Amino acid sequence: MHQKTVLITGCSSGIGRATALDFLDEEWEVYATARNPADIQTLGDRGANIATLDVTDQSDVDRVVDRILDEQGRIDCLVNNAGYGQMGPIEDVPTEMVHKQFDVNVYGPHRLTRAVLPHMRSQGDGTIVNVSSVVGRVSFPGGGVYAGSKFALEAMTDALRAEVEEYGIDAVLVEPGPVETQFSDRVEDQVNGGDETDGIERSGAYEKFYKLFDDTEALGGTGPGAIPPERVAEDIVNAASSTKPRARYQPGTVAQIGVLGRFLPDSWRDTLFGFARKLP
Repeated sequence: MHQKTVLITGCSSGIGRATALDFLDEEWEVYATARNPADIQTLGDRGANIATLDVTDQSDVDRVVDRILDEQGRIDCLVNNAGYGQMGPIEDVPTEMVHKQFDVNVYGPHRLTRAVLPHMRSQGDGTIVNVSSVVGRVSFPGGGVYAGSKFALEAMTDALRAEVEEYGIDAVLVEPGPVETQFSDRVEDQVNGGDETDGIERSGAYEKFYKLFDDTEALGGTGPGAIPPERVAEDIVNAASSTKPRARYQPGTVAQIGVLGRFLPDSWRDTLFGFARKLP
């Protein structure tokens, strides 16, 4: 039996790094990628093949996929993990930052999916795992752009799952809630104008949101119910290894409860958000 090969994006830290290590433990041939190869050198030391990959660059995508096919002859699993969270009220987020969010979180997985599918079809087997979020099912104030990108990823994956079933290919969504990663630190950079953006344009109309965001750490780090990235990696590897994976995995209690929020009447959700805004 051949050794299985996996391509993982966004391996510099958090879920991507944990997933690469988990696949290595399961004796897969791992191709761990990130925008900066220095960030994943330790994965190379552990036995992973490392490569520079910016998911917004089609030439990067083609180069890495071609390299794997040259070296291994097949790709058994693609894990679309690279992503970030653009926070801010809809009015305050410049359209160019919405475009950047979708370029990474939606168009990136689309580029990679298109690149690997012909090869998975020819081998009659393969799994595409798209790392989404509980907010891919339920949006919230101040998270509309990020949630919108995950809603889009969910819709595309649902369509893809039916399109490729006849070729022996599975398409899976993993929808964690808060995860103990650097995700929330990057979100804070986005909101406050750090990182690699010029910052959002605070209109002054939504200061209660910014205070709520500062107070809660709701999306990562030390937020309530946060799970370690290894717990998410476990579901990703299980999905990749299964002959009949589920369409969706929700690692963690917050994710399992949170996705049920989509069944609430809109007026109930809006009322709950209103209560949250009034908290001291």
